[in-house]
Amino acid sequence: MRLLRTIPATRAALRPHRVAGERIGLVPTMGALHEGHLSLARRAVAGCDVVVASIFVNPLQFGPAEDLDAYPRDLDTDLRLLERAGVDFVFHPEPSEFTPAGGRTTVSVSGLDARLEGRSRPGHFAGVTTIVAKLLNVVQPDRAYFGEKDFQQLAVVKTMVRDLDLPVEIVACPTVRDADGVALSSRNAYLADEQRVQARVLAAALREAAASWEGDATRARLLLRRRIGGAPGVRLDYAEVVDPETLRTLEGVVTGPAQAVVAAFVGTTRLIDNCRLEPARA
Repeated sequence: MRLLRTIPATRAALRPHRVAGERIGLVPTMGALHEGHLSLARRAVAGCDVVVASIFVNPLQFGPAEDLDAYPRDLDTDLRLLERAGVDFVFHPEPSEFTPAGGRTTVSVSGLDARLEGRSRPGHFAGVTTIVAKLLNVVQPDRAYFGEKDFQQLAVVKTMVRDLDLPVEIVACPTVRDADGVALSSRNAYLADEQRVQARVLAAALREAAASWEGDATRARLLLRRRIGGAPGVRLDYAEVVDPETLRTLEGVVTGPAQAVVAAFVGTTRLIDNCRLEPARA
């Protein structure tokens, strides 16, 4: 596995593979890797000839009061894990090169970026899509792999790729959970033992909403808000039932697909989760 630190070095390393017609996969990450990230890497290895993982803690997607400086970083461990997963290249640029001072261009997805996470974290998705667009431009992958745990991010990236006619397939990969049901996240490392127990309510509420789903979005939303909002040590940010494509809030009886999406603070740690709501099979 080869570590690439600059844009020119990355383009030069990948050029022979592209000329040879090999399928290139990209796994974008911010490091602090866990099994969720590694499942993306293994999926990419299985489906591509050459796999690039990026490690870049993106300053553009953090708000002024968020945890950019405290965000966990462990490059040596990340590199070992990626090498074991079969990744060929790791792109780990310096912030001064990848987000230079004075940059004036951003990429945003109007409408989708203002809901849910966008409402709670203004400017977040413009930061995400700007850096994802840059990664796609540098690596020029045939496929890029994203986890469904960050469901709104996945929807926003898919829309950006479609709207800009970018020649890449976005591959959605299932959320990976610990044995207690909590969705894997780098921010789980912030949780104390008692908070980790409290964090289980997000996944538990989603399971309950999915198990009782009969097509009533209003009822499901109230269940989520009551279950999470009433849990000790947890402060609900939002709990919604939305259209999976447009992210618009669904009300009353719905006949099409629906996604339950939640965000909450456990202590000072903000966690997100989601699940598809589908009719029970006969």
